[in-house]
Amino acid sequence: MNATRILRRPRVLIVGCGDVGMRCVERLRRLYARTRIVALTSHLERVAELRGAGVTPIVGDLDAPHSLRRLNGIASTVLHLAPPQKAGDDDRRTRALIAALSAPRRLRPSSPRVAATGRRLAAVRARRAGISASEAARIVPDAPFWSARPVAPIRLVYASTTGVYGDCGGALIDETRPVNPANERAKRRVSAERQLRRASARGVLAASIVRIPGIYARNRLPLARLEKGTPALIAEDDVYTNHIHADDLAAILLRAARRARVARVIHASDDSALKMGEYFDRVADAFALPRAPRITREAAEQQLEPMLLSFMRESRRLSNARLKRELRIRLRYPSVDDFLSTVR
Repeated sequence: MNATRILRRPRVLIVGCGDVGMRCVERLRRLYARTRIVALTSHLERVAELRGAGVTPIVGDLDAPHSLRRLNGIASTVLHLAPPQKAGDDDRRTRALIAALSAPRRLRPSSPRVAATGRRLAAVRARRAGISASEAARIVPDAPFWSARPVAPIRLVYASTTGVYGDCGGALIDETRPVNPANERAKRRVSAERQLRRASARGVLAASIVRIPGIYARNRLPLARLEKGTPALIAEDDVYTNHIHADDLAAILLRAARRARVARVIHASDDSALKMGEYFDRVADAFALPRAPRITREAAEQQLEPMLLSFMRESRRLSNARLKRELRIRLRYPSVDDFLSTVR
C-alpha cells in the first residue's frame, strides 16, 4: 500500500536545477507537499545538496544522451530550465531531452503477486461492465514489455529567453512578435523552441514556452559591476531592458505547468519600463554605491567586453498582459523598485 501511494504521488522533473530551480523546489514543497520532485544533475557534488532539499537526484548529462535513459516515464511534468550548449545554432541538449522523454519505455514483468492483484481488479471491472473476464481479456490483452506512450503526453515548460526577438528599437512588443535572433546564443534558444513545438504537434509532449528577460534577486544584482565602476550608456544611447524577480519567475514556471496552453508563449516580465542605466542607478542608490559612469555607444564599443555589448545592442519593452490574463499571476514584485524598497 505504501509503495502504491508513493507511485500515485504527482512527480515533477526539473532539468537544470540551479538558483531558479531550487526556488521552484521550495515553492513546490511549501504549496504542494505531496509532490515528488526529481532533478537531473551532471555534478556529483550536488547530489547531497539536492537530497537535503527533499529532491531525488538523477545523475545525467544532456551532452551525453545515453545517460538520460532513466528520465523516461519518471515524471508527468517537466521544467526544462537548462541552457543550450555553448556553440552552434542548434540546441542539441533539448534534442537529447526530447528523445529521452519520448523513447518507448520497457516495462518490467510483474511479480506473481502483482499480476494476481491485476487479474482480480480486471475481473471486478469486467463484472461492472457486464462482460465476462474472458471477454475482457480478449478486448484488452496483457500489455507487452514494450509500452506505448501514455494517452496524456508529458507536460513540459521551457525556460527560454526574450533575446530571441533581437533588437526591437525600444518598441513595446507582445508574444506575437516574430523572432529575430541576433547571435548564436539566441539562435540556439529559437532552435529549442521549434523542437518543442514540433514534439507537441506530434503528441510526444505538451510543451509551453516562457520567455524570460533579466532575472534579479538579492543574490543576483549587479553589485560587483557597480563596485568595479563598469560604465553604462548615456541616456540617448541607452537601451530598454526588462526584469523579473527570481521568486516571481519560479511562481510563473509552476503556474505555466498547470495553466499555460500547449505551444503557447508567455512573457515572464514585471511591469518595469527601465533603461539599463536607470536600473543600475536604482540598484546603486539602494545599496549606497556610486552610480555607474556613463559613456557613449561609440566609447562602449571600444571599452566593454563583447558579451556585455551584446545586451547593449538590443532594446525592447515587453507586454505582460498575457501573463496576467491567462496565468492570472499576481507578481510579488511588480517592479524593480518594489523589491529594492525591501533592502533599504
